[in-house]
Amino acid sequence: MSERAQRIAEFLARHGWGQARRGPLAGDASFRRYERLSDGGRSVVLMDAPPPQEDVRPFMRIAGHLLDMGYSAPKILAADETAGLLLLEDLGDATFSRLLAHGEDEEDLYWLAVDMLIDLHGQGDAAIPSGLAPYDDERLMAEVLLLADWYLPAVLGQPLPEARRQQYMALWRDLFPTAHEVPETLVLRDFHVDNLMRLDRPGIAACGLLDFQDAVAGPITYDLMSLLEDARRDIDPALIAGLKRRYLDAFPDLNPARFEASWTVLAAQRHAKVIGIFTRLYKRDGKPGYLVHLPRVWRLFEAALQGAQMAPLRQWLDEVIPADQRIIPA
Repeated sequence: MSERAQRIAEFLARHGWGQARRGPLAGDASFRRYERLSDGGRSVVLMDAPPPQEDVRPFMRIAGHLLDMGYSAPKILAADETAGLLLLEDLGDATFSRLLAHGEDEEDLYWLAVDMLIDLHGQGDAAIPSGLAPYDDERLMAEVLLLADWYLPAVLGQPLPEARRQQYMALWRDLFPTAHEVPETLVLRDFHVDNLMRLDRPGIAACGLLDFQDAVAGPITYDLMSLLEDARRDIDPALIAGLKRRYLDAFPDLNPARFEASWTVLAAQRHAKVIGIFTRLYKRDGKPGYLVHLPRVWRLFEAALQGAQMAPLRQWLDEVIPADQRIIPA
C-alpha cells in the first residue's frame, strides 16, 4: 500500500468509513480524484486532492458560503486539510450532462441554472465572501497566455516570439476594462453542465453545485457566459437568446450594451484560456480526451472575435495563426 493509500485508509477509518465499499466517480481536469463510499444504506463522496498540486481549503470556504446562502453545495462531513482529503455529502448522479444525454428537457435544466444565477447575483455584495480574490487583469492575463504559451507552440512547432507575445498581451490589456463595466458578484468560474446537478429539492435548491473551488469576485457576465458558451456541447441559439433575456429582465437597471460588451470580451478570454488548458492537459498531463472539443471552442472563440471591439485581436490571430492552422495539436 502506498503512503497516500495508507493515509486515505486511516482517514476513512477515523471517520467511520473504513469498511465501506469504494467505487470511482468521474474525475475532472485536475489532480483531484473522487470516490463514492457505500456502507449499508448510507453513502458519501471522498475527495482526494493531493498537496501540493491541490488545496481543499478554497473548496471548503466557498462550499460553506454557498450553504450559508441556502444553495445546494455538498456539505463537508469530515476534513483533513493537511492531507487534502474531504468527505462530502453525496448529491447523487444526476448531473445536467448525464440528464441531457438521457433526453431530459434541455430548457428546464438551463432555466434552473439561470434562475440560480439570478438569485445569486441578486444578493449584491453579500454574494461575495470577505477577502475573496478578484478576477483582476493579472488573473485574466495569465489565463489568456495559456493559448500563447501552450497551444500556439504545439501547432506552430516553435515558441511564440517575444515581440508577438507582448503584442498579444497589449491587445488583451486594452480589452479587459470593458469586461469590468458591469457589477461584480461571486464568480463560480466553471459553471457549466458537467458541474451542475438536478436535486429533488424545492426552487433553486434543486440546482446542485460542484467544482467551485476556483471562485473569484468578478463580472456578473462570466458564469452565464460559461454556461451558455459551453466548450463541451452545442446549445440552440434561440435558447441562448431566451435565457439571456430572462437574465436581463431580472435586472432592469443593467445596461444591455455594457452587458453584451462585457460578455463578448469574457467569452473570448475564456475560449482562449480553454484552448490553452486543453492543450496543456494533453502535452503536460497526458490527458488527450479534451482535444475533441477544440474545434467547438475555436468556433466559439471566432464568434466572439466578431465583436467590433475585438477587431485588433482578431487581426493579430489571423496573422499569427490563420484559420487553416487552428487544428488539434498532434
